[in-house]
Amino acid sequence: MEEIVGLREGSPRKPVPLQELWRPCPRIRRNIQGSLEWLKERLFRVGEDWYFLVALGVLMALISYAMNFAIGRVVRGSGIPEVKTILTGVILEDYLDIKNFGAKVVGLSCTLATGSTIFLGKLGPFVHLSVMIAAYLGRVRTKTVGEPENKTKEMELLAAGAAVGVATVFAAPISGVLFSIEVMSSHFSVWDYWRGFFAATCGAFMFHLLAVFNSEQETITSIYKTSFPVDIPFDLPEIFFFVALGAICGILSCGYNYCQRTSLFFLKANGFTSKLLATSKPLYSALAAVVLASITYPPGVGRFMASRLSMSEYLETLFDNNSWALMTKNSSPPWSAEPDPQNLWLEWCHPQMTVFGTLVFFLVMKFWMLILATTIPIPAGYFLPIFVYGAAIGRLFGEVLSLAFPEGIVAGGKVSPIMPGAYALAGAAAFSGAVTHTLSTALLAFEVSGQIVHALPVLMAVLAANAICQSYQPSFYDGTIIVKKLPYLPWIRGRKIGSHLVTVGHFMNCTLTTLAKDMPLEEVIKVVISTDVTQYPLVETTESQVLVGIVKRTHLVQSLHTDSASWAPGQQPCLQDILANGCPTQPVTLQLSTETSLHETHNLFELLNLQLLFVTSRGRAVGSVSWVELKKAISTLTNPPAPK
Repeated sequence: MEEIVGLREGSPRKPVPLQELWRPCPRIRRNIQGSLEWLKERLFRVGEDWYFLVALGVLMALISYAMNFAIGRVVRGSGIPEVKTILTGVILEDYLDIKNFGAKVVGLSCTLATGSTIFLGKLGPFVHLSVMIAAYLGRVRTKTVGEPENKTKEMELLAAGAAVGVATVFAAPISGVLFSIEVMSSHFSVWDYWRGFFAATCGAFMFHLLAVFNSEQETITSIYKTSFPVDIPFDLPEIFFFVALGAICGILSCGYNYCQRTSLFFLKANGFTSKLLATSKPLYSALAAVVLASITYPPGVGRFMASRLSMSEYLETLFDNNSWALMTKNSSPPWSAEPDPQNLWLEWCHPQMTVFGTLVFFLVMKFWMLILATTIPIPAGYFLPIFVYGAAIGRLFGEVLSLAFPEGIVAGGKVSPIMPGAYALAGAAAFSGAVTHTLSTALLAFEVSGQIVHALPVLMAVLAANAICQSYQPSFYDGTIIVKKLPYLPWIRGRKIGSHLVTVGHFMNCTLTTLAKDMPLEEVIKVVISTDVTQYPLVETTESQVLVGIVKRTHLVQSLHTDSASWAPGQQPCLQDILANGCPTQPVTLQLSTETSLHETHNLFELLNLQLLFVTSRGRAVGSVSWVELKKAISTLTNPPAPK
């Protein structure tokens, strides 16, 4: 039976079912339907795929966080600050547990799937993953060989794992080892040097080999290959410009590190954001992802910051030899509907804005957007974004020079053209090196580009940037350690603060609980119950207080439980009896004197990865020094209190 139809009032004689006509409020429903049709027409005018790309960024951020939330907090963030803390001898429970490996991989995959929308990399998580595997392989080796656990060998393997993590990201074994040394430790054993290079070389070689087998590369070559001229890559007057670029990167890196650390402190101090991060991390992650995705939306504001390019395409275009300002000086290239794979640099040239405007807008927007992205609790690396940001700074500087010297720089009768790509390479190395307080980024720039013709100017730019940033701001990773309140031993900077004049007797902890060999077990039990320290200094007698060894709390408690039933009624045993029955003790191989300087004490703690040392005076135990006392002494020395 055919359905009965009628005509809607005001419609262009389009038949509709009578059931539709008899529904209540037909005009209101028609207005709502018309508004929805108008909104759909406006929204999808540029193509509905872009909105799904925005949704993709938000969903990937949520999935990335959800994986972390299901496993634990250890897989969030970069991982480098925590690994740096572990390599100083601090034990972070479960942080290197292999069970977190899968969650870190899945979470990082989701983060990288967002592309340049969230503008994050993978260096930090890869270092964490590599150290995880190194710790697991170390435990397997110990069980296989059957030898007891060795803390020194474990640290050697973890240091090599950190080097492999950097090397496998950029396929750069030399700079990977040097970068991990600079970032992870203040002192590095030469014995670990070849181990790191060997493992990093194996990792980088396999990375290149997989790229060849997967037909991504014809042969083993650099990741971001450049083609700078080898004969005269730069002229002598350009050295001044490279140093000036390094100074600019140093100033901007100071501002970036300060703003990033301040924003993290604000999120923790502000009542609303701290509560949101404590109870609704998925909501915070979604809001941050929506903000970033909305701004990088290509048909919108994103078209003025080349948001259609990926992270690797950013570097490929910024390292371009040609001057975009000179190429577009007399004509503006048309804006294509899709990026041209052969001319990706055109993404930086929008008809409504010059090349300079696009680069400036990119730098201004990405400055705060990158800071916002670093606050999202997902696995992500923060080195590649600052490397790209530095490349954009150098590119802008190089484009300005190419416009100021369109014919190049004439020196000695020869003309040396300005290559903005070389300044982009120097800017990437200088800014990332200043932010992380490393010099190996110069070598990293050469390894990823495949050319070393600009070795001298790039290194001078990195030195200038580091000289400025290290004088005023802690590194990005040290700042994160401070914000997260991880165990942290600050450096003693400057020669005029008088660290050699301050002695241990001025800042040691004089409250020391000792165990004497002649101490009755009743008093020993009271001491164990009333304190929670991990080890006790063992002295010869209560009267002499001469330090003779160390007793671990766990060993002492175990011996007390084991031997308590063997004592006869009425017998009054002492600690010496417990020690004679097999309670293990450790010799005091290193101790401090009250006359030891703060500078020497600080060097000992950093070099040997110590947590606590006992202080003696003529053999008597008089106190102890831990990280707490050291940090307080350094803080008092560098920031003396105002006189009353």
